[in-house]
Amino acid sequence: MDATLIGFIFYLVVMLAIGLITYRKNESNTDYFLGGRKMNPWVVALSERSAGESAWLLLGLPGAALAMGLIEVWTALGCLLGIVFYWYVIASDIRSLSEKINAITMPDVFANYFNKGGFWLRLVAMAIIIFFFTFYLAAQFNGAGKVLNVTFGINHFYGMVIGAAVIIIYTMMGGFLAVVWTDVIQGVLMFAALIILPVAGFLELSSTGKPFIESISHAGPDFLSFTGGRTGWAALAVVIGGLSWAFGYMGQPHLLTKFMSIKDPGKMQSSRRIAFIWAIPAFAGAITVGLIGSVMYGQNYFADVERVMPQMATDLMPAWIAGIIISAAIAAMMSTADSLLLVVSSTVAEDFCHNVLHINLSSRAMVNLSRLVTLSVGIAAFIIAITSTKLIFSMVSYAWAGLGSSFGPALLLMLKWKKTTWQGVLAGMITGAVSTIVWTEISYLDQAISARFASFVLAFAAVVAVSMITGLRKKAVV
Repeated sequence: MDATLIGFIFYLVVMLAIGLITYRKNESNTDYFLGGRKMNPWVVALSERSAGESAWLLLGLPGAALAMGLIEVWTALGCLLGIVFYWYVIASDIRSLSEKINAITMPDVFANYFNKGGFWLRLVAMAIIIFFFTFYLAAQFNGAGKVLNVTFGINHFYGMVIGAAVIIIYTMMGGFLAVVWTDVIQGVLMFAALIILPVAGFLELSSTGKPFIESISHAGPDFLSFTGGRTGWAALAVVIGGLSWAFGYMGQPHLLTKFMSIKDPGKMQSSRRIAFIWAIPAFAGAITVGLIGSVMYGQNYFADVERVMPQMATDLMPAWIAGIIISAAIAAMMSTADSLLLVVSSTVAEDFCHNVLHINLSSRAMVNLSRLVTLSVGIAAFIIAITSTKLIFSMVSYAWAGLGSSFGPALLLMLKWKKTTWQGVLAGMITGAVSTIVWTEISYLDQAISARFASFVLAFAAVVAVSMITGLRKKAVV
């Protein structure tokens, strides 16, 4: 058994051990879904970052950079702007509000905030989460299959089975505590991989004696263009499309619940610094891996460009370091997948069974029900993963657009604009979800302007317009 495989197996054992250790620390649904709101600021920061940047950061973004070149810088910049904005504008408010209104899920936040309309807000939010999260989860399981196939030659299907099984088991056992503490380890691994691998790549290229920029330029005439050689409206659409990734952060339930779990809202500033220190080098590293890969392998080497990162780790690094970096790629998938699983479980168990169907169980029984839901959701996402042919990047983009536009405008306005009504929030949710689905199905629309941008703007307008109309109607009745 080689060192790479030994390192990877050790990593999986540690993840399962954390699930086992935290198993008995879940006495209630608040414990299982939010860790009892007792999490330290640095733990929250690392957990939020590793959950926020899934397999797409270590596999999808390097692959896109290899295929498209510097045009993907706008994607990285958009993500960084989104991270800065929601840490400054959303984080503290959602933490304080969620405790004030006794909310432990995102549907809870919307439903408990308003005196009326709670049933419909909860039902629609729940449906949106379940729909888009299944695609998001499937992308993570797909990532596990790719990494294990490249590294160990394991069949893609069986690689997905291994990744899905480990995630489902430790999430079922440990709930939020297991998710957060595994995320911390995974966040450190991801950061290390995105620093070490680009450095190794630069050293490899420097040994050839060719300047880095000159080597990259051979990939194509537009590879070093920030607009892919486009001009006019087409160039503007490229920039908007990349920057529009920023909008998605405000509407991701699996990230917003991290803010809701912090013990002391006053420590949010410390968490914020850690998150920024992590994010900037990580995104720069992901883009650099793709650019170096274009020189090392060329654009036609891979049938699937999202395999460039594990291939580069295997080729450049000693076996034991390669094992760590490969574990980081799996960690990127796991750190998001476990958070997604937990959010969907909380949505079904807490929102649907408890608040919609009014099934009243003991705290321990609710935790057990949540574990059963976790297993069921994991299996459903796995089925989607094995039947889908889409790339990780495109699947995450689709889910990101749907969740960001459905919840982002509604949450932002609810927190910052006192005239927001429950009807406006409901209209924004529905508009965001429907516009994402329709926009992405009409290819010429999505090429003209990204669904991430268009659906967010439409949803924002819907919340404002309907809130103003229903607000005026309420005053007229009074």
